[in-house]
Amino acid sequence: MPNSNIFARMNLPLFIAKRVSFSTKKTFTGLIVRIAIVAVALSLAVMIISTAIISGFKNQIGEKIFGFWGHIHITSTQINRTTMESVPISANQDFLPIVKALGRISYSEPARIFGFPLPWERVKTTKGGVRHVQSFALKPGIIKTKKEIEGIVLKGIGKDFDWTFFDKFLVEGEKLELPDSAGNGIVLSKQTATRLELGVGDKFIFYYVKAGEALAKRFIVTGIYKTGLEEYDRKFAIVDIRKVQELLEWEVDQVGGFEISVQHLNDMEPISGQIYNEILPNELYCESIRTKYPAIFDWLALQDINEVVILALMLVVGLINMVTALMILILERTNMIGVLKSLGQTDWSIRKLFLYNAAYIILLGLFLGNLVGIGFCLIQSKYGIIKLSEENYYLSEAPIDLNLFNILGLNIIALTVILLFLTIPSWLVTRISPVKAIRFK
Repeated sequence: MPNSNIFARMNLPLFIAKRVSFSTKKTFTGLIVRIAIVAVALSLAVMIISTAIISGFKNQIGEKIFGFWGHIHITSTQINRTTMESVPISANQDFLPIVKALGRISYSEPARIFGFPLPWERVKTTKGGVRHVQSFALKPGIIKTKKEIEGIVLKGIGKDFDWTFFDKFLVEGEKLELPDSAGNGIVLSKQTATRLELGVGDKFIFYYVKAGEALAKRFIVTGIYKTGLEEYDRKFAIVDIRKVQELLEWEVDQVGGFEISVQHLNDMEPISGQIYNEILPNELYCESIRTKYPAIFDWLALQDINEVVILALMLVVGLINMVTALMILILERTNMIGVLKSLGQTDWSIRKLFLYNAAYIILLGLFLGNLVGIGFCLIQSKYGIIKLSEENYYLSEAPIDLNLFNILGLNIIALTVILLFLTIPSWLVTRISPVKAIRFK
């Protein structure tokens, strides 16, 4: 009687599945199982690597763009977007303390499912608020050396400038000093300095137009930066904002606008809307960098499509191999299925046997896939073995952003989807007749 209770409590399909899993290693079926394990492992490894690279790519490109410009711009509504020359606004704005203290806000947005908008809205709250606010001013002109001429835009910065970004990309010299009086120092991009054959300590003439008259101002190179963003590196140089005010004949309390950095990237649009609609006066305009430079963000959005395509293809590869392996396992064990049915086992109980066996194969494949995928990402992150063309990709090597939750999600999705689809070929068990199966050799 105690023995019968033990067998009653025993998970017979799981017990048999363990036996089957470890008894097919030297057979043809064992070869198929090993191929299925490798296919699942490679599929997961590719998914982990592609997700880490695409996430790292978007993060680093975004970091460079936002580090150069901030997340949100406040300027005059009369700014000339063609010449990029600033229109002066007062640096002493009543709204600045409100913007600097802006924290989490609630906002409404259309509800979406799989990216498609629904006919109602939902209320959300931002993860954070404003992190930093700094002033800037722009003045376009021409750099002339003994051999070359180059168009450039001077970006004037003040003592409120956050150097966190530029400190990482300063390749020569020192960052711009901002003493009590405006200096003639300038920080050029590596691309511009190379093209004009300029180095730290060299002097050149900057020509600009004021009231229809061509004027000149001498600058000295104090530092050289390189972000890898050719569009920005080619156009901009960093100078003291008081020098731009001097060139434009502005008052000391006039600036071209304000750059705002937010604490969380996803909060950029709602905070921009809140500032524009609720805080700014009518004569000022507010827009996010995503709105100001949509082309590069549309390009980054395409990477999401690439990521989805890669993940779907790899999942299909693993699924096809597992379906093939399961069907071969069922066909090879036809005689065993007949015996189990004759002993009173239900079709579902026998199907669970093969699903347990498939789960073992999948889990082993996922384990190996994690080792390969995470290992490769760690090696790439440390040694940068995959190089990129910086002119085309803005980065010199493939970036890596390993996220534990992403990896865990990929494992759960792969295991769940493959097992769910394997219930279909396991239905083959119900078509096997016990009498014919026992006679089958």
